Amino acid sequence: MAKNEFFMYKNKPLVRCGDVLYYGSMTDPYVVRIKIKTKKKVNDLEIADKVAIQLMSTSADVSPRKQVLKSSERSGLYSAMDFADVWLKRALRPR
Repeated sequence: MAKNEFFMYKNKPLVRCGDVLYYGSMTDPYVVRIKIKTKKKVNDLEIADKVAIQLMSTSADVSPRKQVLKSSERSGLYSAMDFADVWLKRALRPR
């Protein structure tokens, strides 16, 4: 049986499709969507500048309008990933 291999960040899958990244497992109740809104050029490299992050429910029973539980905008991908990790850990914490 073939095993899907994803890039992992802090023991959670990180999947990228263009300028959108999904952090977390779709089998969990929540994931974080990270969208790169603008980029800037540093030397010969293009890096993320403004990044939108959203904590989302993965439940199929929730309407698309109510899927987004939290949203924010950060400057830089590193800062956005830090927020995404904290939000996801808190959302997945047993209550």
